[in-house]
This record gives sequence, C-alpha cells and structure tokens, in this order.
Amino acid sequence: MRQKKLLLTGFEPFLDHPINPTEQIVKTLEKRDIGEYQVYGHILPVRFNESAKELIDVFEEIQPDVVISLGLAAGRNRITPERVAINCNDGEPDNEGMSYCDQAIQPDGPAAYFSTLPLRQIVDTLQEHQFPAEISNSAGTYLCNNIMYQMLHYIDEQGLDVRSGFIHIPASHELTIQSRKGYPSWSMESLISALQLIISCLDNDK
Repeated sequence: MRQKKLLLTGFEPFLDHPINPTEQIVKTLEKRDIGEYQVYGHILPVRFNESAKELIDVFEEIQPDVVISLGLAAGRNRITPERVAINCNDGEPDNEGMSYCDQAIQPDGPAAYFSTLPLRQIVDTLQEHQFPAEISNSAGTYLCNNIMYQMLHYIDEQGLDVRSGFIHIPASHELTIQSRKGYPSWSMESLISALQLIISCLDNDK
C-alpha cells in the first residue's frame, strides 16, 4: 500500500515578529511518519509575488495527498483552522515592502474557497486532548489567506482529488519573550503535539 504524502508549510518571520513558530514546527515534523502520512515540509517566503508560486512548485514536485499550511496569528489564544479563503489581497506590506488594497488574488476566480480539511473533527480532537481550538471564519487578507486561496484554486482548476486548508497557530513562548509583547502563547512542545493530533485526524476522515 502506497504511503500517503502530506505537504506541511510554514512561513519565515514577518512584520515585527523576530521568529515564526510555524518554521520550527515544520522543521521538527518534516520527514516524520504520522499515521498514514509521511510529512514533507517547506518554509514559504512572506512575499505576495512569490509565496503562492513557490507553494505550487513544491506541490507539483511532491504531489501530496493533503496540504496543510500553517500561519502565525499572534494575539489568538487557540489553534484556529480556517474555514474560508477570500479572493482579496489587502493589508500590511510583505517582507519586500509590497502591499495591496482591495485587489483580487485571481481576477477571474470565485469569491471564496472553503477548506477541504476535516475542520470539525480537528477542533473536537484538539479539545478532547485539552488543546484550545475553534474554527475561524476569517483568514484575513494577508499572505495566509493568499496561499490558502491560491492552493485551493489550483487544486480546483486542475480537478485534483487533494484536500487542502490553512491553520493559524498562536504565538510560542519564545516569540512572546523575544517580541516583548503580551501575546497569549503556547510551548513549542504543545504546538508540535497539537499538529501531530491534527495530522492523525486525516486517517479517520474518509
């Protein structure tokens, strides 16, 4: 039986965040076997003009069965799988100083795409293991929303049977200390354990 492939992505540090805990999570879980899946990790740049292209290039190389992209939501106190990505770029400048205002990601694309991950099962499983979690109905309009939309758009356009979605995580203790801001935070151990539980949900989602 062929082992399934999971593409797990994170981001480099951005804005005024000196580190990005998604980077450490991806590097820790890369090449691990979790349930039915082997994890393939990749760290994306925070650049509107490059991140989605790089994600799709890696996707084409690996040809995964599932894509889970991670992003930092400093200020949130729980893990929040995103329900929907909207066709809009807006917000703060990226790491190259590029910013957009009310601009469509795909001019001819649909207004939104829904995640195809088992969101309710993920949240219920995390809560059962005492990890705070809830479904989020807004991935924002920054790079997190951008790559979620672009990946789902590519999968839809190509007619692929691949599940994909985006999950925001809270700050790590290390980030809160280094940034000297009062973010709610989790230990890296807890964040990594929670991601392993999330991946295990994929085994039972038929």
